[in-house]
Amino acid sequence: MRGPGRWAVLFALVVLAVVMVFPFAIVAINAVKSPAEYSSQGPLSLPDGLYLQGIVDFWNRVDFGTKLWNSFVISASVSVLAVVLSVLNAYALGIGRVKGRLSILVLFLVANTLPQEALAYPLYYLAKAAGLYDTQLAVIIVMTVIQAAFGTYLLSAVLSQFPKEILEAAAIDGAGRLRSLWRIVVPISRPTLNVLLIFFFIWTWNEFFLPLIFLISNDTQTVPVALGVLQGEKYMDATMSSASALLGVVPAIAFFLIFQRTLTRGVTVGAIK
Repeated sequence: MRGPGRWAVLFALVVLAVVMVFPFAIVAINAVKSPAEYSSQGPLSLPDGLYLQGIVDFWNRVDFGTKLWNSFVISASVSVLAVVLSVLNAYALGIGRVKGRLSILVLFLVANTLPQEALAYPLYYLAKAAGLYDTQLAVIIVMTVIQAAFGTYLLSAVLSQFPKEILEAAAIDGAGRLRSLWRIVVPISRPTLNVLLIFFFIWTWNEFFLPLIFLISNDTQTVPVALGVLQGEKYMDATMSSASALLGVVPAIAFFLIFQRTLTRGVTVGAIK
């Protein structure tokens, strides 16, 4: 790559490093500083050694292991259920060509544009009436529907381009609609489904507003809620605040890095197709 295109890429990488990498590096550095070091040397200095007591204190104060497990259960459940629901909906809309397909897709598009603040009031009273308030199941149901709305809209466009000849050949061999879905459509679309699964997991993991409304007890709270509530109610020094931010973001980054190859493969296959 030569000329202006090369400089544009370099400029984009520099901006990315400044906007994302630099703040994370500052948080990581301050998370392993002692309060005395932070007070005397400031937030931009390198630590003299690894001070892990702030991380340990924060972990114990919020019972961070429980919060991690809650976030994992909710995020994993939502990502799997949302992908399954998206596949079923998109199969009917993209391949089945049900009546009113365009109107349904517009409905899903409008659902994706609605602010969560508009949903908070009715969902709160609905969860109260159903006896699901302050349970992880309430968050799983709501987040599954929200994520599946986006997944349905995206997969419908993908499956509308699915080769009809393959499905017709399967029908001649005696395969029904469900068998064609799970034996043909899903395996061929697996790269796209893997990308959706990863994004649904990360988006749900980072979700703060709806879990803040539905989860009020310490035993059910997720990582973002625990971080927000603790920093809002109790005083923490700068190093412990950095430790909390680091512990909150590391799991999502680790999950992304573990499945980076799967994500890249899915995007690449989609681009080639």
